[in-house]
Amino acid sequence: MVLYKTNEEIELIKLSCQLLSKTFGFIKAFITPGTKTKVIDKKAEEYILDNGAKSSFKGFNGFPNTICISVNDQVVHGIPSEYEIKNGDIVSVDGGLILNGFHSDMAYTFEAGEVAAQRKILLQTTKESLYKGISMATEGNRIGDISNAVQYYAESHGYSVVRELVGHGIGMNLHEDPEVPNFGKRGKGILLRQGLVIAIEPMVNMGKKEVKQWQDGWTISTRDGKPSAHFEHTVAIRNGITEILTTFDYIENLIKN
Repeated sequence: MVLYKTNEEIELIKLSCQLLSKTFGFIKAFITPGTKTKVIDKKAEEYILDNGAKSSFKGFNGFPNTICISVNDQVVHGIPSEYEIKNGDIVSVDGGLILNGFHSDMAYTFEAGEVAAQRKILLQTTKESLYKGISMATEGNRIGDISNAVQYYAESHGYSVVRELVGHGIGMNLHEDPEVPNFGKRGKGILLRQGLVIAIEPMVNMGKKEVKQWQDGWTISTRDGKPSAHFEHTVAIRNGITEILTTFDYIENLIKN
């Protein structure tokens, strides 16, 4: 069942999204060669707690950490560890927090040091596919319009989209209906209506679309070992427009913390 939000509820989700966006901006400085991923996770946890919020991820179905950190061929759900980031790595961070009873969700793939041109193009295309999907998240369209826009853009650039993992509704729960796949047909799925809040999150592979799960029960990586990128925004449909509630501006230094 889809839980449509009031303007007041969307404002509370937006506050959660703003703090999450600032968290991503804060941890950017630590995503550098030589830093252990568990250190980045600790910095994120301290920032979130210091600002009166809690991680949506820590403890969710037993997940042990504050954020997911997935490097290179890891698609999503990477567990922060002793791994030291290397020059040229691409580092996907997926995070969520709960503030005033409402969740937010966001992902961004960072460059560590000097990243190869092929990887830069993968990141840029994945981010662009996210905004292509968002452009179709308008009242009167359907979920399939979002899904198809992401898929068409990614595949037209020679990449593949992961099938097993999808975006989702969000609000008082981290994961709500509807599911938002990154592949599909235009005109299919539920009608998009006023008050819908969803997380759209393309996961795009340089190689084939197939993935595998690690023995840790969480980490998902590409089956062929080629790099993957992940970008995500939380968005709301209200007042006749599509509003992006999270922002990459803190990461990209368009807004200073």
